Amino acid sequence: MKFIKNCIFLYSIVSTCCTAQAQQAGLAKQNNRWAIQPDGSISWKTDNRLPHSDHIEMSGEKVSLWVKYGIDTSELANLTRTVVFPTFRMLPDDTRSHIAYTFHDNELPRIYIDNQLLHLTGEDGTGDISLKVKSINQHGIMHLLGQAGRKGTISVDRSLFPSVDKPLAIEKFTITNKGSEQVTVSMEKLSRMVTTDSATSKSAPHKVIMQTVNDGRHVLQPGQSVALSVCYLATDHPGMSNPVNPLAEETARKQRVTEILAPLQLQTPDSILNTEFAFAKIRATESIFKTKAGYMHGPGGLSYYAAIWANDQAEYVSPYFAFSGDSIGVLSAMNCYRLFASYMNPQYKPIPSSIVAEGDTYWNGAGDRGDQAMIAYGASRFALAYGKIDSARKLWPLITWCLEYSRRHINQEGVVTSDADELEGRFPAGKANLSTNCLYYDALTSAALLGKQLQVPAKITDGYRKEAAQLKAAIEKYFGATIDGYQTYRYYETNNILRAWICMPLAMGIFDRKEGTIQALFSPKLWTADGLATEAGKETFWDRSTLYALRGVLQAGATDKAIDYLHYYSTRRLLGEHVPYPVEAYPEGNQRHLSAESGLYCRIFTEGLFGIRPIGFNSFDCTPRLPTNWNNMALNKIKAFGTVFDVRISRRAGGKIAVKVIQGAKQHTYVIKSGDTIKVVL
Repeated sequence: MKFIKNCIFLYSIVSTCCTAQAQQAGLAKQNNRWAIQPDGSISWKTDNRLPHSDHIEMSGEKVSLWVKYGIDTSELANLTRTVVFPTFRMLPDDTRSHIAYTFHDNELPRIYIDNQLLHLTGEDGTGDISLKVKSINQHGIMHLLGQAGRKGTISVDRSLFPSVDKPLAIEKFTITNKGSEQVTVSMEKLSRMVTTDSATSKSAPHKVIMQTVNDGRHVLQPGQSVALSVCYLATDHPGMSNPVNPLAEETARKQRVTEILAPLQLQTPDSILNTEFAFAKIRATESIFKTKAGYMHGPGGLSYYAAIWANDQAEYVSPYFAFSGDSIGVLSAMNCYRLFASYMNPQYKPIPSSIVAEGDTYWNGAGDRGDQAMIAYGASRFALAYGKIDSARKLWPLITWCLEYSRRHINQEGVVTSDADELEGRFPAGKANLSTNCLYYDALTSAALLGKQLQVPAKITDGYRKEAAQLKAAIEKYFGATIDGYQTYRYYETNNILRAWICMPLAMGIFDRKEGTIQALFSPKLWTADGLATEAGKETFWDRSTLYALRGVLQAGATDKAIDYLHYYSTRRLLGEHVPYPVEAYPEGNQRHLSAESGLYCRIFTEGLFGIRPIGFNSFDCTPRLPTNWNNMALNKIKAFGTVFDVRISRRAGGKIAVKVIQGAKQHTYVIKSGDTIKVVL
């Protein structure tokens, strides 16, 4: 708590400096709607910028709650709740065969205060009172804080959150009498159940129930409160359902959020980066669903549940879980790779892009998107950072199979071909694309390091190193190009328009064209108000490329430039008009809070700012990038490499940097020049 307060104090100084630098860098000035609070949450006090609307997603092991909310010019709220039940499936099996129901404000039970109807939305009725929303708070639980009554003597905290482990979402109204006289509060009893079509329901007909808890009449003396709840749940056995305890569910949700936030704590002089990092940890980790095939991390977004993808799960988020310290995250990562491994075959037919419907079927509609390179890259990185030899041995066959698959698809020019890339044909990717080849390059490098740890024959690891060197040269020859005057890369063989994914070589440690690539990434051709355009001249953006780019630019050593753009991006996502997480894309999906992107955000810091590159089960290369205007930064309680440790960076005289690694009672300090790399053995 002390650190948070200090960061908020220091932020006024750092922010002024960052704002000036950002304007010099050509970044637009931002008018923040939200503000960071001392407890790490963010709040928006309703102001003259009304009406305003936004949406957010929150998830638990058996449910996902998507809330679209708006505040009109009268400070009245309009809410739409879509509740997704990932493990309640319909037929036929496909990606979106989960059940989901949307509930509107006019379906809620009516609430009365002293026999007057409390209007939650719309204009005041004759003799009735309305709930005026004064602020909204987000921190794993969404709170709409409002006042009712002619003198505002009734306080209402309207909170929405998912259950941690049940197919259940809760909307709770905590009503407090702030006046000097007693009031009577009552809520209608409601119990409504719908049953899905038995002919198309998988396993059994599913029942979705909307019901009240603690309904009825309550007398509140001055200062007293009452909690009234509306619950949204799914079940196949309604007669066996236990009574819902909203208070216990809320306590469990708070504990889960605390559990996610406890390890891997970022400390920098910039409170926006610290806070967005914490929020990204929540979104990346909460979206893990307990299915019949085990824990499966899912992107969410009302479409992608109880399913895994080679990019979102194998490539983006699972390597993050090796650093996160979250046991469920680690289980989901291992399960992800296990499920993909089940599709290995002696004919080397491609592993499906996605395994869906709790593992019962798959989707492969875009053909080979470079999925094998994605899987090998993610699995080898995860295995090294997780630091458990037994887990690595389980992953090794999958990694080597995927590498062999990619090797078999190398063309005469020495690069890997694929049918598409992760955008699945939305934008052209040619016969061979830069992204797939960069992922394959890093996978070869990591596999050579991993194989050494597993004591596989030297000829195998040496072979991977040789292949990586050959591929690096082929990438330069095949993709290296001057586009729009920038010495950077073409994305595929006939590409002559700048693409966002030219950042991939930087993220994989290929710096041959770093100057021209960095200039191109941050030029008006590609950089937009929302980060990188997918293609120069187009409005479409996908956050994943921006997140890779920010990490890659840090790794390339352009620290101050990267921090300017990272601060700008983080401010927009945390405190702007659509908060509080990284998003998927726009226009497609309307900036859904897909969860794996939040994992990519966290990796900007672990791999970019702190420069942690796993090289063994208990060792890593560390190339810290301390911004010029910072004197200190730290990444504490890192749970990786089979242990727990801190990495604390501080500035020394003479342009030197001190890197202190603390592991329990042991600590060691390295003093290096900025940009130098040290090998840390734990």
